[in-house]
Amino acid sequence: MNVKQALAEQVGFRRDAEALLLHCLDREDRAWLIAHDTDELPDSIVTEFELLCEQRRNGTPLAYLLGYREFWSLKLKVSPDVLIPRPETEYLVEWAIEITEQQSCSTLVDMGTGSGAIALAMKSACPQLDVTATDASTDALAVARENAVALSLDIELTESDWWGSLGGQEWSLVLSNPPYIAATDPHLQSGDLRFEPVAALTDGDDGLGAIRTIVNGAPAHLEAGGWLLIEHGYDQAASVAKLMTERGFGNVTLRHDLAGRPRVTGGCWLA
Repeated sequence: MNVKQALAEQVGFRRDAEALLLHCLDREDRAWLIAHDTDELPDSIVTEFELLCEQRRNGTPLAYLLGYREFWSLKLKVSPDVLIPRPETEYLVEWAIEITEQQSCSTLVDMGTGSGAIALAMKSACPQLDVTATDASTDALAVARENAVALSLDIELTESDWWGSLGGQEWSLVLSNPPYIAATDPHLQSGDLRFEPVAALTDGDDGLGAIRTIVNGAPAHLEAGGWLLIEHGYDQAASVAKLMTERGFGNVTLRHDLAGRPRVTGGCWLA
């Protein structure tokens, strides 16, 4: 079987099939497939490729099959132990970079880091930052550590259930993409979400539990003038803004994604 024949058999998800074949061949350039479409494939490669295609047809996320996902131009290892980084989270990173540059921030904590996407993107963009990344999952922290080493980005990784193990430490910026999907949301049973770690997606309740914990505890861990930025669902903006305002945050502001959907809410601790 040659390259062209192998891809022709995978009807309905050509681009994913191309990515999987390149993965099997340990290549990255799609143009190679076009230039070598008559090349014969070893039986072992065909077997591996067809198995991956079958898993993809059954819904397994492409990122888990490839073992990585691009985020902020960084190639991050991902596994079923971590949430797959989404482009929407880059809006949080963009805002955090703006604040860092405007206020000459020196320290940052990324809460619930998963693969380390936010923490590593921030360290990459702002090398002067002292970056801490936390997660309650030791398996997730292991993935984040692998990514930090592979990218040669020096961040501190701490096992902590939100604020639980952070003592009296303070930071200039607190960032988080916490589990914010309500337990009753039907989206949890569809698409990639079916395969991702439940604890990274939902608090098992209304989707605001983790956000409440982060907002309530943030003032004790923020320097005066420091900022808290939280990614949330499109329908949670008003609730998150209310939580921040009632806790005493000022300049509570909202950022939207390119589709105009509310995506990140932030507030400044002015005490």
